[in-house]
Amino acid sequence: MTAPKRTTVYFDEDLHKALRLKAAETDRSISELVNVAVKYTLLEDAEDLAAIRERTTEPSVPFEDFVRDLKRRGKL
Repeated sequence: MTAPKRTTVYFDEDLHKALRLKAAETDRSISELVNVAVKYTLLEDAEDLAAIRERTTEPSVPFEDFVRDLKRRGKL
């Protein structure tokens, strides 16, 4: 494992208070909580990008045509 990198992050006062309380409650550091949250966010992004790649072969329907079809079918 590589050495952790240090950075400065500024939190809204209420968010910082919530993080401090969560850290104390879970016996974890704010740094640990933030690292986990960032990892989950990046994982979610990776999953979204994979889903987009999988759907590149799907046909595209112009928005106007889609709305027109919804009206025709009585959905709007």
